[in-house]
Amino acid sequence: MTDFIAQRWNDILFSSWQHFSLVVQCLTVAAVLGVLIAALAYRRSSPRSAADSISAVGLTIPSFAFIGLLIAPLGFGVLPAVIVVGFYALLPILRNGIVGLSGVPRNTVEAARGLGMGRLRLFFRIELPLAWPVILSGIRVSGQMVMGIAAVAAYALGPGLGSFIFSGLSRLGGANSLESVVTGVVGVVLLALILDLLLVGLGRLTIPRGIRV
Repeated sequence: MTDFIAQRWNDILFSSWQHFSLVVQCLTVAAVLGVLIAALAYRRSSPRSAADSISAVGLTIPSFAFIGLLIAPLGFGVLPAVIVVGFYALLPILRNGIVGLSGVPRNTVEAARGLGMGRLRLFFRIELPLAWPVILSGIRVSGQMVMGIAAVAAYALGPGLGSFIFSGLSRLGGANSLESVVTGVVGVVLLALILDLLLVGLGRLTIPRGIRV
């Protein structure tokens, strides 16, 4: 195992960086879209129910089947990997965004309105900060989930550590096959832990101590 890692250290580092970069970029876009959609939907019952249903149904779709379906129209490469990772990253953030914004106390909102706050100012100064701990919890869940899904994206020749896993599985029983699988799996777990620590740090910086959950 040590020799396998030593001989491929540069490839492992490069694939790890690609994997981490893919997840972080998709997670960032998903966070922006998820909060935006939640902000538009949470005040009306029909859009809120539709968003909840889409989130629930979307999470039941097997990621391996989804990326397989995308290969036919999009081909192999980065694009289907980005779509799959971004899709699954969006769902928990959207759900938590709606729950968080809906949970902001109405008396607090009415008090802010009474002080003359406009809609946008009310959202960014009152509602979003109070809902942010719940939204960030959704982002952390998304981060952990899509870190594993990004490995599945290697089936479509997407970037990342999944290439070590699929390469090892395709040669199972052959030379260095087990080492290749273990390297990919352990690398994904380590990246997931690093990302979660970074998000915990983000929470410490952005959530006031009095409203941390």
